[in-house]
Amino acid sequence: MKMKLFLLLSTIAAGSFFSEKWNVDASAAKVSFAVKGPFGTVHGDFTGLKATIQFNEHDLTGSSITAEIDPKTVATGIGLRNRHLRTEEQYLNTDKYPSISFRSKKIEKTEAGFMARGELTLKGVTKPVDVAFTFNATGGSGVFKGEFTIKRADFNIGKPGGSTGEVITLTLEVPVKK
Repeated sequence: MKMKLFLLLSTIAAGSFFSEKWNVDASAAKVSFAVKGPFGTVHGDFTGLKATIQFNEHDLTGSSITAEIDPKTVATGIGLRNRHLRTEEQYLNTDKYPSISFRSKKIEKTEAGFMARGELTLKGVTKPVDVAFTFNATGGSGVFKGEFTIKRADFNIGKPGGSTGEVITLTLEVPVKK
């Protein structure tokens, strides 16, 4: 009897451990940004999200998120602007800084969903950020949706005092499967 109970508990524990790993559907993931410009708000996207997500909404102690994206994938709908954002030292300078990354340090439950507290590295600068997000699961799949803001000056993006807005809003929609 003790052996059956041990096997049952081992199976339950292993199942809950493995169920926390979520695999990102990178082709459907959306990483978008918006920043006020001199002629209105500039919107853009990044593609090719790579992420490792360990998440169990009922036990956040073992939950974590690491994510990385290639800034060369920036797309605003205007080719000249895209090249400008990639090459200029004052913007993303993608040859020198080929990665934008986030690593959570803690995930907490909030009234509206969850908060991933961690560090964002952009242009070689690492700063703490809080990413508010929700998670909707249906069986073995789900969608993480989040949003956060950064001050562009904190990451040496753009010219100080220029006509570009000081705050960049980043929006995430990340479909996942077990």
